[in-house]
Amino acid sequence: MRSSSYSVMPARALRAVVVLALAAGAVTVAPAAHAETTDAAAVAAKPYMGWSSWSMQSSKYPGLNPDGDYSYLTEANVNKQTDALAAKLKKFGYEYVNIDAGWWRDNSWKPEYDQYGRQKADPKRFPSGMKSVADRIHAKGLKAGIYLPVGLEKEAYGDGKTSIWNADGCTTADIVYTDLRTTNGWDSSYKLDFSRPCTQKYIDSQAQLIAGWGYDFLKLDGVGPGSGKSGDQYDNVADVAAWNKAIAATGRPIHLELSWSLDIGHAADWKKYSQGWRIDTDVECYCNTLVSWENSVDDRWDDAPGWTKHAGPGGWNDLDSLDVGNGEMDGLTKAERQSYATLWAIAKSPLYTGDDLTRLDSYGLSLLTNKEVIAVDQGAAPPARPITPSDPQQVWAAKNPDGSYTVALFNLEDSPAAVTARWASLGFTGKAAVRDLWNHENLGTYKDKVTQALPAHGSRLFTVTPHGSTLAFTGYEAESSSNTLAGNAYVADCSACSGGKKVGNLYLGGKLTFNDITVDKAGTYLVKIAYVSGDARSVAVSANGGGATSHKFPSTGDWGTAETVGVPLTLKAGSNTITFDSGNSYAPDIDRIDVPKSS
Repeated sequence: MRSSSYSVMPARALRAVVVLALAAGAVTVAPAAHAETTDAAAVAAKPYMGWSSWSMQSSKYPGLNPDGDYSYLTEANVNKQTDALAAKLKKFGYEYVNIDAGWWRDNSWKPEYDQYGRQKADPKRFPSGMKSVADRIHAKGLKAGIYLPVGLEKEAYGDGKTSIWNADGCTTADIVYTDLRTTNGWDSSYKLDFSRPCTQKYIDSQAQLIAGWGYDFLKLDGVGPGSGKSGDQYDNVADVAAWNKAIAATGRPIHLELSWSLDIGHAADWKKYSQGWRIDTDVECYCNTLVSWENSVDDRWDDAPGWTKHAGPGGWNDLDSLDVGNGEMDGLTKAERQSYATLWAIAKSPLYTGDDLTRLDSYGLSLLTNKEVIAVDQGAAPPARPITPSDPQQVWAAKNPDGSYTVALFNLEDSPAAVTARWASLGFTGKAAVRDLWNHENLGTYKDKVTQALPAHGSRLFTVTPHGSTLAFTGYEAESSSNTLAGNAYVADCSACSGGKKVGNLYLGGKLTFNDITVDKAGTYLVKIAYVSGDARSVAVSANGGGATSHKFPSTGDWGTAETVGVPLTLKAGSNTITFDSGNSYAPDIDRIDVPKSS
């Protein structure tokens, strides 16, 4: 979906082209005499909340882009959304107004640059200039966000003779590789060479410009490894580090957000140099609505778990825009809209909507302004992750500082189904009080579990407060000599695993059977399975040679991290066997199992 000429605006190519253009002639800020390092924990102590222009820019919904594709982005429309955000959502914590790709390009996608190769506001889209827009946003008590692509845009190169601001003798030829290799998710920019002394000066000039305009947020797009690209040419870690340094030198706190589909193998770099990172592709469908369930909204249930451990104060996993407020224009059922919002909240994703805030429907407004759900996203608990396998019916949970649990039930099937959250998976037995957060209703006390009938793609979100007792488990190590290995399965070292070992190579018929699993009485037991899996993998689980059920285990993010899910198994009194069979595919590595001492 790339365009070398940019004369046509294909969906994601548009973003590439949309790589910034900082308006020339606008105010610039002199470097701080003593540059202060931006306190990431302060800038992003909580996931940010706000609005972004891209969803409406990218949609073909009637009336949104009357002057051609991506024409929605104008100063007038940003002002309208700013006013609506201030009036309807500000009091609930929404504060950022983020201007996305295209602000320096006209409707034919022709760019504007200043004399220093920096993006300059298109005079038709933003006739007052970018500083004026930021000032107006600030006057409403809100924060202003802007967008840039990573690298030096090809059109800004200017035959290599364009001067770099505040860098005597430096030109654009002095900041890129001599072979003009391209970079970013669309190959729309030349790759910056940070071994050359002029290169940091260019990033500094961009940072000084947007700081001088008064922007509080920068989305840096097309970043790799990620954005559909890998390899040295698309490794932009040095760019992100340069932006981190340049922002600090401005003396202005600016939230740096990275996009898109960032490589989890570089999570440490994204955490070191930025305050947020898109973990997935665009949530927008580039169709006649803003999003669709099947396009990529539903992908997040598979893609989010591996990133969970990387989120926290100072840096958050970004699931992309939350488009649940406009009803028909969103392209989702009510059940899907609630599930969408539920996942974003429990994953502690930034909550920024791409909806038209001037025409929120009552249901959408209720989703975006539910204080109890917002508190889940903004609170001190860690992000939730699946405590069941990633099957069509799944349960996610996180323990809250007060000892209660946030528990979400999801039915991702295309037809209604019941979903059960078992207290054993949370580590306790007996009774618990259950509160429905979406409906602000105390549901009463439930013993051992709660089961809900959910519509297709439906969800429920609860706070579960234990009144029972801690559940006792008996642990069994996968590497025990009493177990049986078959096929390719073998014992391997694992520093993250219990006992320092695991059973791996469970593929194409590889099997692991736990022997002598003893319980006092027959019943259904919620067996907790500790495993390691760098990607989501399925395995067939059975007890005593009975019928096996295939379960997909969510990714643990890498092959050096162990996580746990619970699987109900029917066991008999006395000795049992539990088997993990890879079948004709690849299964996760198994660390251990923990069996409750009571059913």
